[in-house]
Amino acid sequence: MDENSVDQSFVRVIKAFVALVLLLLVMVTGMLGTLMIGPGKVIAWLKSAQENQAPAKAVAGVWMAPVEAAIPHDERGEEIKYGRELIAHTAEYLGPNGTVRAISNGMNCQNCHLDAGTKPFGNNYSAVASTYPKFRARSGTEETIEKRVNDCFERSLNGQALEVDSREMKAIVAYINWLGKGVPRGETPTGAGLVELAFLDIAADPLKGRILYDEKCVVCHGKNGEGVKNPEAKSWTYPPLWGEKSYNDGAGLYRLSRFAGYIKANMPLGATFEEPQLTDEEAWHIAAYVNSMPRPKKDITEDWPDITKKPIDHPFGPFADGFSDLQHKFGPFKPIVEKRKALSEQ
Repeated sequence: MDENSVDQSFVRVIKAFVALVLLLLVMVTGMLGTLMIGPGKVIAWLKSAQENQAPAKAVAGVWMAPVEAAIPHDERGEEIKYGRELIAHTAEYLGPNGTVRAISNGMNCQNCHLDAGTKPFGNNYSAVASTYPKFRARSGTEETIEKRVNDCFERSLNGQALEVDSREMKAIVAYINWLGKGVPRGETPTGAGLVELAFLDIAADPLKGRILYDEKCVVCHGKNGEGVKNPEAKSWTYPPLWGEKSYNDGAGLYRLSRFAGYIKANMPLGATFEEPQLTDEEAWHIAAYVNSMPRPKKDITEDWPDITKKPIDHPFGPFADGFSDLQHKFGPFKPIVEKRKALSEQ
């Protein structure tokens, strides 16, 4: 090996060493900064940075929300903007210390309806204006948008109903109607609601879900599902997944298929329906763990007056198919599907 080659090799070694030292310095600085500032504030800052990124690119055939800039610059537009503000920052106006009134648990509507109800397969509002009023088997009645909004306040936000003629209800409905203005009456666009996952051949397992939760969910939602509040502590950056401040057992996400589909397309942070980070089975198991944990109770004795219409994964009896509450909660669901099909053909 000539002298020039030796010199070049020495330079490469020095550069690699310097790069390693710089990497270690960045890591140590980051760790010290996190300890000094606080993990919660760092996570909140990362979330804020993500929210300020460019909006998601349109995907062919999938519903995309109208851009905010298209909101009218008039009195109606102000109402729509207020509705969006209420969805995004519900707790500031209607939480335990709300500036308007105190009627909810401190979560924001967009903790469940992501990006203020605009994210594809993020429990968005795209099909609300086009399909309501409509009959819903859960109540056994034809429901308005206002009734559906109040279901969320009473179940997902574990709170009280808004007055139908209140300024806040009118603003929320105006915003929801504006989001769905391009959807033809009676249609449900692709990307509405949640991803539908195929049923497993086995029961979803809370014990497996706990291991996965510790690996993939703890950093945002906490070891005890307690969530992380924003820097001002006025609302949740990452909502509590169980406990007294979370959604109650009458909420839609308490159904395993709904929660599994929700996290499949949206969790952990950064996941999308196009680029999920969980397998279907992982999503089912995590959903089983989260929904096995304690949470507020709701009186649901008036729900599903026709018990034959109860969803496969509604976890509370009585049932017309003979399966237990436990199997209706965790599965396996395929035998229930087959039994119901046989009953319908009799």
